Amino acid sequence: MSTVRQLTTSLSEALRAIYPAPEADSIAGLVLEHVLGLSPLHRRMQANEPVPELGEQQLAAIQERLLTHEPLQYVLGTAHFADLELEVSPATLIPRPETEELVALITREQKGGNSLRILDIGTGSGCIPIALGLSLPGSILTAVDISPEALAVAQRNAVRYAVTVDFQEVNILTAEPHLTSQLDVLVSNPPYVLEEERDLMRPNVLAYEPATALFVPNHDPLLFYRRIAELGQRILRPGGNLYFEINERYAQATVAMLRELGYQQCEMLADLFGKDRMTRATWIGA
Repeated sequence: MSTVRQLTTSLSEALRAIYPAPEADSIAGLVLEHVLGLSPLHRRMQANEPVPELGEQQLAAIQERLLTHEPLQYVLGTAHFADLELEVSPATLIPRPETEELVALITREQKGGNSLRILDIGTGSGCIPIALGLSLPGSILTAVDISPEALAVAQRNAVRYAVTVDFQEVNILTAEPHLTSQLDVLVSNPPYVLEEERDLMRPNVLAYEPATALFVPNHDPLLFYRRIAELGQRILRPGGNLYFEINERYAQATVAMLRELGYQQCEMLADLFGKDRMTRATWIGA
């Protein structure tokens, strides 16, 4: 019977065939913690403890899936986001750290607002409205997505954290969400990866994450941003704010488009790595 340390090392060494050593070590540790129900501290404290046969069988099955480049989050069925543990599936994009930064930005700027009306477009796992619902209590939340499978995951996540969100199945390019009043906040992390950038992406993203949540045509990189900003002209109240996660290649073009549509206080904002990954703008009215 192998110990926790031996199985962690074995999994890490196997994963080094497709991941850099530090990433392989991190993934192996997370897998052992998940399978054995241990915290990082307890995994280290129990490093010499034997692992039951059932646990070894689970680890072998997980290793097999990971070696096909399947993302760890899909294998485990969960992803961490803004101190939350959210269910994810191949129907949902895996939440990214830059999206956490977007949520943190909105929270800072909207803190203290009363009964904020917030719409998230392309919600996926529901990470944005759920995190905002917890950080901005009393908010009235709506979230839309084209995928009914993604919305089912998002609904389960919202129930888990007792956040009320009106989830709607909407193709934002051809339809509009049902809203009862104008919004204070419109937020979106829409598809923004160009089709021509496919070859630059890692296999675990390209083969497993939903293409509808990732890609836009090469000839129209601002397709979703323009559509959402035009929608915002009608559904944002005067003084309401629009927030986007963006492709850094088109940061300036996105801001220019927002200004052309009549938005004010349009800004590019950098992430922790200094890349322009967010924009914010204010709608002052027609």
